[in-house]
Amino acid sequence: MKTREYFEQYINVFLNQNAKLNLISKNDEKFLWEKHIFDSLAIEKFFNKYQTCNTLLDFGTGGGFPSVPIALSYPEIQVTALDSIAKKIRAITEIKEELKIKNLTPVCSRVENIEGKYDIVTSRAVASLDKIIEYAIPHLKKDGYFVAYKSVKVQEEIANARLSLKKHKAEVIDIIEYDLPLKENHTRNLVIIKKK
Repeated sequence: MKTREYFEQYINVFLNQNAKLNLISKNDEKFLWEKHIFDSLAIEKFFNKYQTCNTLLDFGTGGGFPSVPIALSYPEIQVTALDSIAKKIRAITEIKEELKIKNLTPVCSRVENIEGKYDIVTSRAVASLDKIIEYAIPHLKKDGYFVAYKSVKVQEEIANARLSLKKHKAEVIDIIEYDLPLKENHTRNLVIIKKK
């Protein structure tokens, strides 16, 4: 894992893009590291417990979270950053070019319109778990994992996703809890889902 200093350049480049495009709220800029980058890099907890991978699809990537921090930290992983909003993908493309991130592929499309299967699919702040399972599971390779970034309401979301899980023959195999480095209590969860 790279040090925070490694990310200073990325933070500057991101803030320049944010000034033009409003990728995250102005209020959130103060907490870019804590709320967005640190949160994105929680994937390390999954890699430590399970495995790293060769290919990763992050759909609904928005301003590039978690796709860009993952690509920066894990140059051996080919990361596809997918979003249907063109201005967001343009911003990620500019960030990629400025920072020369060779293992990052920004794609402007809806997830249901793309082909290909991946070792890991991620999704953060996109929709409820029952909805994102519908899009994520079909893009998993055999023995692949879907890693969903979720808030404290995780048990409620899992309960509501029972039918989607059953339909796609998938199951929640783990919930990895962690805290963001903020003054107020800010617990987050990685929901780990695997095809049966």
